[in-house]
Amino acid sequence: MGKLRSRVTSWATRLYLARAQRKGGLDLQKVLPETALMPLRRDGLDPVGELAEARESEPVRKLPVPFGLNLWLVSGYDEAKAVLGNGKAFSNDFGTLMAELGMNPDDNPGGLGFVDPPVHTRLRKLLTPEFTMRRLSRLRPGIEQIVSDRLDAMAKKAELGEPVDLVEEFALPIPSLVICELLGVPYEDRDEFQHLAVARFDLFAGAGAAVGAISESLEYLMRVVRKEREDPGDGLIGMIIREHGDEIDDRELAGLADGVLTGGFETTASMLSLGALVLLRDPETLRRVREDDEAVRLFVEEALRYLSVVQVAFPRFARDDIEVGGVTIGKGDMVVVSLSGADRDGALGADLEAFDGERSPTQHLAFGYGAHRCVGAELARLELRAAYSALVRRFPDMTLAVDPAELEFRQTSIVYGVEKLPVHLG
Repeated sequence: MGKLRSRVTSWATRLYLARAQRKGGLDLQKVLPETALMPLRRDGLDPVGELAEARESEPVRKLPVPFGLNLWLVSGYDEAKAVLGNGKAFSNDFGTLMAELGMNPDDNPGGLGFVDPPVHTRLRKLLTPEFTMRRLSRLRPGIEQIVSDRLDAMAKKAELGEPVDLVEEFALPIPSLVICELLGVPYEDRDEFQHLAVARFDLFAGAGAAVGAISESLEYLMRVVRKEREDPGDGLIGMIIREHGDEIDDRELAGLADGVLTGGFETTASMLSLGALVLLRDPETLRRVREDDEAVRLFVEEALRYLSVVQVAFPRFARDDIEVGGVTIGKGDMVVVSLSGADRDGALGADLEAFDGERSPTQHLAFGYGAHRCVGAELARLELRAAYSALVRRFPDMTLAVDPAELEFRQTSIVYGVEKLPVHLG
């Protein structure tokens, strides 16, 4: 098992670095004005100040973009809920976006995030029972063991006297191993999938590459699904085949698995690394998390809100003319909701630009809202609580190994993150 997990850790690292190696595709950074990229810009852990200014002055504003698109940015909390919660007025059909960009709409990857009812309703009913806390509780021992194994590996590496990179050794392998166990995807196939999961989140660094990565991952998962049809395993794919095999075709099931695999890996990995950075910056919160299980719960909820690593929700398209926040959005217009902006709106609470490790849980939008709210939210919470508490209890004297100004963060990525996080474990 140790060698197996080492292989998966190596896969996860290569997966993470594959972004820098991809070429081709439409580089939207070169054609979009800075104003349009503003929702994806940050100053360290904080959204750029322009986003707060936009939210306060014009929570629903039109962004200047080429291609003949009408693009609206929604950054206010109430306005965000009005868009995300209204599936009748706004479509999530990814094929619409592909058609707007001159791509083949038939290549829509499917999955929960990219389809509308009634298809979305049917698919979510198949998936949701597997993500209830009762079903997920069976994963808790495995998650705790995965975390413990990673901390052991980190301790051995630290014995060499070198800093340990929390991104490579902690944040990446934990969610990749958890998702592998959840889905029942063969570990030995990781190399084939290594460059695919992260690619889609760098849409603004190469839209063509992102869509291509989605297509390749679906082809891979189609092969996995076909094997599971012949001999269903104990993972999520096998369970859905056993219980609902006649209700879902191979393409739809591959789309569901693809959404779970990529969404559950990249977003949780970013939360684990950035949340660890928050703890390193706040010794008092780190102490509380180390000593008190309830403090862990409060920290996770506040970190989810404060970091909002998924910076924007999937694009929506207005089905008809509709008014949001006093502004009329035209039929066919594209709407992008800034989750990082909405989660710092005063409508959600007081002093939300600051991190407060003792803040009572808010109704944040880090997992989205409405019918398309992340189905894996409770799994993410399980992983984060287990990982953060174990990390600071095992290494209470952990410190950052570089000047904070030297940390390199992603640029214009839908899922925000830090490239490396070197620490001394103490």
